[in-house]
Amino acid sequence: MAKLRRYAGGVDGNRSLERGVEILRAFRPGVDTLGNGEIAERTGLPRSTVSRLTRTLVNSGMLDEVRSERTYRLAASVVSIGHAMRTGSPVLNAIGAMMRAESAKRRLNVGLATADRTMMVYLESIRYSPRAALRNVVAGQQVPMELTSLGRAYLAGVAEAERERLLKLFKRRSAAARKALLADVRTSISSVERDGYCAVSWQPAVLAVATPIVLEGLPVYALNMSLQNVDRSDALASEIGSYLNAFAAKCKEVLAGR
Repeated sequence: MAKLRRYAGGVDGNRSLERGVEILRAFRPGVDTLGNGEIAERTGLPRSTVSRLTRTLVNSGMLDEVRSERTYRLAASVVSIGHAMRTGSPVLNAIGAMMRAESAKRRLNVGLATADRTMMVYLESIRYSPRAALRNVVAGQQVPMELTSLGRAYLAGVAEAERERLLKLFKRRSAAARKALLADVRTSISSVERDGYCAVSWQPAVLAVATPIVLEGLPVYALNMSLQNVDRSDALASEIGSYLNAFAAKCKEVLAGR
């Protein structure tokens, strides 16, 4: 059972708006429809509040009601908002074409992500594979921050206070996020500080190498390169890391002068 979250409301925020956003966040990949009871469980909100806000979200075009099931699903307007974000992103507009060219040149997957709470969300994912079935990571997909090269590179790029706050949240999220995992995370952060990148294989036969993109006036991003169907080795990680560092330097130069 989810614990009831605290909502700011008052001068610094609108409580109803915050709760409405939490309801939209309850719909995650693999979930088609949710009823008011399921939404209440996922958000920690009272069911009466959920019932009132889902009706508002239906009326505003953010949710579609499935009356035969007494459930709701995300409406098409949510896709439009995501599309507007991507097409209007100054970062993607500046380096998106560069990422595609680098992927083709190196025959590597190239991705760009930033944080969404304790997850990393892909803003762009260029999958280099002649087999379409393997191109299974898309823009908007989330991956765990503490388990991935993207997330650990991001942690290396944020201020120390924010990093420590996130590390504490990992402990609360999962019993697996204990001493060994957090030590591994800190090792990856040290790798970024020493070599400019960290290498992680959080999925079988996949090697991913990532580096942070930190520029004044922009959120912290993480850029990665990865290979599928490979055995991890320090030599391979070093080779991809050298490509990544050189490419990240070009991206930073372009973004700094945008």
